[in-house]
Order: sequence, then C-alpha cells, then structure tokens
Amino acid sequence: MMAASAPLDVVMVGAGPYGLACSAHLRAVGADVYTLGEPMELWERQMPIGMFLRSSWEASSISDPRRELTLDAYELDQGIQLPRPIPLEDYLRYGRWYQRRAVPGVDQRRATRIERARGGFHVHLQDGERLATRRVVVGTGPSGFDQRPAQLAGLAAPLVQHSSELRDLDGFAGLRTAVIGSGQSAIEIAALLGEAGAEVEVIARADRIRWLRRSGWLHGREGRVRRLLYPPTDVGPVGLSWLVAKPNAFRRVPTRLGDRIAYRCIRPAASGWLVPRTEQTRLTLGRTVASAAARGDRVQLRLDDGTTRAVDRVVLGTGFQMRADEHPLLGAGLRADLRVRDGAPLLGAGFESSIAGLHFVGAFAAASFGPVMRFVSGTPFTGAALGLHVAQARPPAPLRTRPASAAA
Repeated sequence: MMAASAPLDVVMVGAGPYGLACSAHLRAVGADVYTLGEPMELWERQMPIGMFLRSSWEASSISDPRRELTLDAYELDQGIQLPRPIPLEDYLRYGRWYQRRAVPGVDQRRATRIERARGGFHVHLQDGERLATRRVVVGTGPSGFDQRPAQLAGLAAPLVQHSSELRDLDGFAGLRTAVIGSGQSAIEIAALLGEAGAEVEVIARADRIRWLRRSGWLHGREGRVRRLLYPPTDVGPVGLSWLVAKPNAFRRVPTRLGDRIAYRCIRPAASGWLVPRTEQTRLTLGRTVASAAARGDRVQLRLDDGTTRAVDRVVLGTGFQMRADEHPLLGAGLRADLRVRDGAPLLGAGFESSIAGLHFVGAFAAASFGPVMRFVSGTPFTGAALGLHVAQARPPAPLRTRPASAAA
C-alpha cells in the first residue's frame, strides 16, 4: 500500500496492453511508476468468449524495452504453439504472463478521481486512499465510451447491448438477434451468435462487407514482398500503412488529411477468415435503423426503407468514441482546461496533453498520433516515446491539431 504522502514520478492508470507496456518502459528509464488496474481487465470482461484477434502475429506482441516478452518468447517459455489467428483466451494468458515478468506488483484497486495538486496530481482510489504524483498517464482504454445510435439510445439491456457488454453468448440461443454494424466487431459477434444458436441478421449502412482477404493471404506468408508492403504495425492498406506506422510523421500531417487517412485505415472491415462462419447470416446492407421501440420483451425496428423487424435482442457493433473531455476520472477543473478536438485530447511529445504532466495513451492518442494507437502494435512507439519524454522532462512539442473551438 502506497502512503498518501509519498511522491511518485508517474501513476499509470490502466493495466491493459498500453498500461503494461508504458509501465515497463518507464521502469526501464528509472521512473518511479505506480500501476493501477486489473491486468487485461477489458480483454477478459468486455470481449466475448470465442473471439480471435484480427491483428497479425507480428502486430500483437506487447512491447517491452528489451524485446524479450514477445509472443514468440511466450511460446518458447511455455513450450506451446498458439493458433493463428490468436484466440482471445490464449492472448489473455499471454498478457498475464507479460505482466508478471514486466510489471510485477500491479495495484488492482480502481482509481476513482484525478485532480490537480501542488506539484502535480492526486489520484484517489476506491478505498479512500490518495496517491500524490508528478505525472498521470491515462491508459484506461475504450471502456465506457461505446458509441450508440441515437435511435437506440433509449433502450436498455438486455434488449439492446453494445458488443463490449457481452461475454458469454449462450443465452442468445433461439433468439432472433439484429447486429448493427459492418466492422470486425459486428461481423465476428454475428458469427459467434450464430454458432451459439441465435437467428442473426446484420444491418449496416455500408452497401457491402469489406472482407480483408488480400491482407489475410499476405499475413499467412513470409518473405520480402510482405515486409515491403506491410510494416510490423499492420494497420492500414498498402500505400498508407508505412505512414501510419510512423506516429511522429502522422502527427505532422494536416488535420483534415490526417482524418481522411485515419478513416481509410480503420474503416469498417472484417477478416477474411470470417467468411465461411457467416454464410448463413442474413445481411441487410445499405440500410439504417430509423426508429426503435420496446414492445414487451421484444424490440420493433423500423429501417429507412420502411420495412420493420421484430427482434428479441439488438447488439451494437458500432465502435467507440473516445472523449477525454467526458472521462469520469478527470475532475471538472481538468476537463474544463483540457484542449480537445471532437473530445479527443490534443497531445504533444511524450503523449502529454495541454495540462502539464497529464498524458493519454492508447485509443485516446489516435487523433494526434494516428490509427496505430488503437492497436497493440502501437505499444512499441508509445512506450519508448513516453519513457524518453519522462526521462528528459522536456516541454511538450507544438500540437498537431487545433481545439474544437478553432475554425475548421
């Protein structure tokens, strides 16, 4: 237990891949870092049983300073060979193995509030204890920032649930279920629901499902051609993947162009290996939900073409919108002073926000450093850049983007 009066260099809030990687890199530069959170909690509690990682093998290792805790090292240490793509349960075991070796002694208590204090910040914990620290790194992931269409926002669980609220899908057997969305999350959830015995219909505004067949074919091969086409980060199509693999280059791209590049790299798409698993799934494409209403224990959906659906459950595979200005951990004063664009914090060198000493990593950093920050493959750059910045204690570099109040 850390005494409230003990000053720390850094409190890391979050113990997922980004929180663990950043903690490991900070320790390597001699920072006194204190890590809070249940290791791999979001991956364990907010992803359905049976899912697989979309990312390639090379893009899925959590970064450590000496590159000794890769997936290859895990296989060697455990005397096993993991399937490709990687099952969620195997990745959870890898994440915990990484944590035990790189960041032992993680404090699993929850942070409840972050507020300014003399010389830095106070981080309040669930049991009333308070940590004093010079810096705080927020790496809490997308939990709590799920995006819900306005037409469905008034309907509660179990009738309507976001994909991040689902773990065990056995209870969907025999239920007519509408899945909203056309990306990896939506299509994989549809496959898993169908395999659990649900009658599934995917409804999406996209006029087609973008299947990642070509990249899947390349991922299954080794050699110079693949290495030339795709960097190890494995985010984005040929031609853009090398740009977004260099976050310092991306953050110097003009904002409008950067937004277009980011969307092109992470637009809704699904892995080619899901094709045979969704052959029996009904696809209604080029349509949106115009309205939704509860009718007893069912949901009545009306689509924009006037057709209706009476379903038992609706699952939203609609992604997340990361809004640091609405983060429940930040005190009102911090939220008011934080410079953002569309809710995303504007970050400079070392992922430092407009509030000195307050850093954001992972998906929160995507608006400033590019779409690779939404994936585990962004942990090598993030950990190294954060560690260097903290070690050198340099002032933040000019911001790439402008605040939301600035003229477009």
